[in-house]
Amino acid sequence: MDPRQRYLQTLLFGAPDRVPLDPGVGRKSTLAAWHAQGLPADINTADDANEYAYRLAGGTLPLPRAGEPFPVNERMIPTFEEKVLERGERTQIVQDWKGNICEISNDYSVEYLRNPIDFVTRRWIRCPVETWDDWRAMQARYDPDDPARLPAAGAAERFWQRDWIVQWKMAGPFWQMREWLGFERLCTTFYDDPRLIRDMVAFWEAFIARLLQNAFRYVIPDIFYISEDMAYKQFSMISPAMTREFLFPTYRRWGRLVRDAGVPIYAVDSDGYIGQLIPIWIEAGANVCDPIEVAAGNDLAAFRRQFGRRMAYRGGIDKRAIAAGSAELEAEIQRVAPVIDDGGYIPSCDHGVPADVPWSNYVHYVELLARATGWL
Repeated sequence: MDPRQRYLQTLLFGAPDRVPLDPGVGRKSTLAAWHAQGLPADINTADDANEYAYRLAGGTLPLPRAGEPFPVNERMIPTFEEKVLERGERTQIVQDWKGNICEISNDYSVEYLRNPIDFVTRRWIRCPVETWDDWRAMQARYDPDDPARLPAAGAAERFWQRDWIVQWKMAGPFWQMREWLGFERLCTTFYDDPRLIRDMVAFWEAFIARLLQNAFRYVIPDIFYISEDMAYKQFSMISPAMTREFLFPTYRRWGRLVRDAGVPIYAVDSDGYIGQLIPIWIEAGANVCDPIEVAAGNDLAAFRRQFGRRMAYRGGIDKRAIAAGSAELEAEIQRVAPVIDDGGYIPSCDHGVPADVPWSNYVHYVELLARATGWL
């Protein structure tokens, strides 16, 4: 079974030869900490670190690598000018590519914010949309028919008989409005100016739908994946009723679009507690979600009892247990083992692997995970 078949068989409750081994992604700071703890200096990617840990644990099977992506560009075109507006002794005020004015450490360049490979603490000063005029101007940056959003003609042929997963990751409506308005203003605008929210959601729904239709002419991906962080610990950031009123129609339209195109997986990403949101996503056609953060109160076994095989999962292993190691880590793998065995689940760290996870613990974690998924 090739990696693509194995991945799809797992998440679609099929019969994989083994569950994909996907321990997680260590950030730049994590890899730096591991280098100081024994990870060879020439191992500088998460994939390489995972494979090295697997070999140390006694693994001999070839681990799958991320294949070539088929890029679809949902970002604004053109972007805003990236520039430093004011520089202090330790921090700087910058305008980033999305039009945000924010304060960041002098340790980072404004260009780094375009595709950061680690966490960057920011103080938000101004977001790009504050008025209806700002919003009208912003729309001009999202032409779904701009040729720059897709690869050149002829780039798709090698993807037709691929043995790797192609995933298109795009912003959901809540996520994208947060990019334009900022989090606090987004939440208050649902009450203060619901007309603006409806206009933004309708615009983004149509933009993504058209972009997908254009891209489907070249490749049908395996996964349509929306980033939609919209939950705190214990609750969603807006109520389930408000989610249904403002966002559900968009989720449902996209779900029908990808299903009709033959895309097998419609996945949703949200940090925080998602138990209130899963029923809405299922009704809209989604069939996978992640990262299932344990600290937020998500319980995979409880979700499986409640939602059955209508939803599959990725993630779900408590990063705190990996950091603790030993008996706590072993108990954590045992906790998720019944869901692994039931199918529809690729176990992984429930977010980026943080730098407080010791390298020795990570190797032990990879060993336990490899045994639970059939790689050892």
